[in-house]
Amino acid sequence: MNGAQALMRTLVDAGVTTCFTNPGTSEMHFVAALDSEPNMRAVLALFEGVATGAADGYARMADRPAATLLHLGCGLGNGLANLHNARKAKVPVINIVGDHATHHVPYDTQLQSDIETVARNVSPWVRTSRSAQELGRDAAEAIEAAHGSPGQVATLILPADVSWNEGAEPGAPPSVTPPSAVPATSIAGGAAALAVRQKTALLLGGRALRADALRLAARIAGATGATLLGEVFPTRWERGAGVPQVQRLAYLAEFAATQLEGFDHLLLVDAKAPVSFFAYPGKESCLVPDGCEVHELVAPTDDIQGTLQALADAVDAWEVQPPVARPFRPDKPTGPLTADKVCQAIGAVLPEHAIISDESNTLGLSLTAHTAGAPRHDVLTLTGGAIGQGLPVAVGAAVACPDRPVFALEGDGSAMYTIQSLWTMARERLDITVVIFNNRSYAILNLELQRVGAEAAGPKAKAQLDLGDTHLDFVQIGEGFGVPSVRVDTAAELNEALERAIAEPGPHLVEVVVPTLAL
Repeated sequence: MNGAQALMRTLVDAGVTTCFTNPGTSEMHFVAALDSEPNMRAVLALFEGVATGAADGYARMADRPAATLLHLGCGLGNGLANLHNARKAKVPVINIVGDHATHHVPYDTQLQSDIETVARNVSPWVRTSRSAQELGRDAAEAIEAAHGSPGQVATLILPADVSWNEGAEPGAPPSVTPPSAVPATSIAGGAAALAVRQKTALLLGGRALRADALRLAARIAGATGATLLGEVFPTRWERGAGVPQVQRLAYLAEFAATQLEGFDHLLLVDAKAPVSFFAYPGKESCLVPDGCEVHELVAPTDDIQGTLQALADAVDAWEVQPPVARPFRPDKPTGPLTADKVCQAIGAVLPEHAIISDESNTLGLSLTAHTAGAPRHDVLTLTGGAIGQGLPVAVGAAVACPDRPVFALEGDGSAMYTIQSLWTMARERLDITVVIFNNRSYAILNLELQRVGAEAAGPKAKAQLDLGDTHLDFVQIGEGFGVPSVRVDTAAELNEALERAIAEPGPHLVEVVVPTLAL
């Protein structure tokens, strides 16, 4: 075997069977090795940010890592924003970055860069493999690092000669570190906080927003009178009819502060203490109310399910029947389109076991309410705040779950960061319905311009936040990438377009022109 073949076998033996690729010259031996491994699926992306975001979406739904294949430091840099989102989501990603051959590095050619320094921004585990003989071991250790508890991005840098040299062997299958058991003292402390009958909340994040954990948390809340809150940007939130409901914290700090007002105890379950997304003049960054005691019940490295079961024992919660969302669909909307009616239409037709990749930003504020009683579904959100995640995450989710319909809800501005995702959707014939909320504006930035206390915007400032002068035509863009696309002007047309997209296999794009929300 050469190094690339041994790397491919190590990945597949460890269950890493999907690679999202954007290769260049230094990665050609890895590309050639794809044909030596029938169990590896390679999915080409036209931009590195699509490949990295797709690996994130895949990991969220498959609960195991995908690999990326990127070209040198520049390719890694192009994919960095969505690797940042993956890091914040705590999902496993195996990042394979090609490099120049070791003997070529001293010549400092045009594409030479310090890849390790770039990678450390998003990847706690970084290694440059030094020989074909070491590559299998290095790959196994990368997989082990990524797949630990919690998941993380692991970056393996692959010099071209390490890839092409002979004499390599696959690495031994890595062991996966199980989550840690929470000490009994922590569980007793959480039970004590719940027992005092003061105003208490469980703030759920990460894997605590999966259905099984939600049922346990709902039992505990029912037994103690606690409130269930969810983090602002969940990695994967299982919800819909039959699942306990959670009040998600608001993005806007002043709204979140109102939600948290008056709580005496806040128990963190795979979540961080709430803070403002940005700093604002004259406002506090920490959103925990004065006098509220914060308890870290379950850290991201801990056994969430086991801890909640132990806490349910401690508070005698097993006789409590947790309340769940009842089946309910809103009526299909009528009349002129608004952002709220778009969310209503999605709630009216959302299929069973759908996956929603939500990057609708300000325009999707009513989605949670309109889909609360829809059939069981998963919601994947913008965990790291770097826009351009929604379309690639939808790609990865659809590859991980080919039997589940995927909806990608996108703002017009954020869609343009990774619009090349449409080509991959078409090429792979993925069952994704893309809904573009086109309000011809960076609405969230217009809002933030006011909130940060900047001076009144003049014409040059407004021009930086406006997409309206030169209209983006998403129908032509979608068709150009091979995705059947339509623009709708009324609620009736939207209902028909969504039903057609659900009924027909493959990707579809629906552009809805809506007014900007007044917030």
